[in-house]
Amino acid sequence: MPDPSPDALSETAARAAAEPVHQGLYGPFTITAADRREVLAYRLSLTAAAIAQLALLAQWHWLGGEWLWPWLLPLAVGVGLALHWIHIYLRPLHRALQLFWLLGCAGLVGLCLWAGPEAMATSLQADGRWVWAVGPLFAALAGIGFKEFFCFRRPEAIGVTLLLPAALLGHLSGLLAPALAGRLLALQAVLLLVLCLRKFPMPAAADVGDKSVFAYLESQRRAAAA
Repeated sequence: MPDPSPDALSETAARAAAEPVHQGLYGPFTITAADRREVLAYRLSLTAAAIAQLALLAQWHWLGGEWLWPWLLPLAVGVGLALHWIHIYLRPLHRALQLFWLLGCAGLVGLCLWAGPEAMATSLQADGRWVWAVGPLFAALAGIGFKEFFCFRRPEAIGVTLLLPAALLGHLSGLLAPALAGRLLALQAVLLLVLCLRKFPMPAAADVGDKSVFAYLESQRRAAAA
């Protein structure tokens, strides 16, 4: 593969020099084009999950609970991709949310094999114990909501964080009637979509966070592993 030409190198350097420099806790950093692509991927993935969840609940309400798995697929994939692209300072928390997502996806597969793809939602509604299997997926989504609230203090984010577990745990415990749990989930899905749509006008730097903190934590991990 040929070496980059001097003109290409100078163009790359000029683009890097044109990037605004942000002062972080541990030093200056810039937001690169790769950072902006990651942020866009995160926002699009979370938006896809929000639309899928809202469409699932709408179909369930107006057309019944059969054959909802086509919405479960983009919901699960959207949450998984969002967790891939999300920027979280604490790696253990990031890994924990990804583990919840994986466990929840395994629970969805188990529910599909047991009840059949056409009866997944109705079986979940009829037997709240399935919440233990699929709940970790939604716990991961609630974790994203908490991260968004912690970083940006958006009221819709705290709504996602609280309403999602309240609806599922209320159904699991029998404290909430199915209709009320469904309304809480519908409100949560609307708030999630509002959260996503409000993120697109934000600068990419808001979602990237302080890159100097990431660099510092990574250096600490490497020093501890050495």
